[in-house]
Amino acid sequence: MNLNLDLSFYTWDVISKFVLKGFLFSVELTVIATLGGIALGTMLALMRLSGRKLLEVPATIYVNGMRSIPLVMVILWFFLLIPFLIGRSLGAELSAIITFVAFEAAYFSEIVRAGIQSIARGQVHAGQALGMTYAQNMKIVVLPQAFRNMLPVFLTQTIILFQDTSLVYAIGAYDMLKGFEVAGKNYGRPIEAYLLAAVVYFVICFALSTAVRSIQRKTQIIR
Repeated sequence: MNLNLDLSFYTWDVISKFVLKGFLFSVELTVIATLGGIALGTMLALMRLSGRKLLEVPATIYVNGMRSIPLVMVILWFFLLIPFLIGRSLGAELSAIITFVAFEAAYFSEIVRAGIQSIARGQVHAGQALGMTYAQNMKIVVLPQAFRNMLPVFLTQTIILFQDTSLVYAIGAYDMLKGFEVAGKNYGRPIEAYLLAAVVYFVICFALSTAVRSIQRKTQIIR
């Protein structure tokens, strides 16, 4: 099979017909997994920092367990296991969303935990001196500062998450990579399609990384 770098056949009609649908799902999966992962990850981080074994131990097992397994295996497990447990298929796209939220929560949990621990203990003690409960101290004093410190890391993890969305290809979900593959097969240019997909992923992630560096410089100035 010959390589032809003439990609002029990728007109807007081709992109809108095959690639756009996959791109939108990749973005949707990234946004939902980021928001859901941060929410669940924050809960896991607070459980690990609670000092109570009943909360700390299961959260630690969950986080370390998820972080020790390749994402593609977790995707396959959820895709095959959930239908077995509930007796019906959720579909590749919904299964991918559930998997990514559950998996990314482990990574966001570690980011949140590190962010909370970066806050000076004196501020925590000051909140306690004012009569704040543990929950009030976290909500009013610790978490707002921690999330500001964590913002660049959150965004960097989100970029990695966007790259990882291509792994849903393993269960047949229609993401951006799948869109390029289908377009390439329809026009007899599969190799060129994969090359173009790599270029698009690079351009998007490089642009986002540049934006993150800019945000990081601004947050450092604020501090």
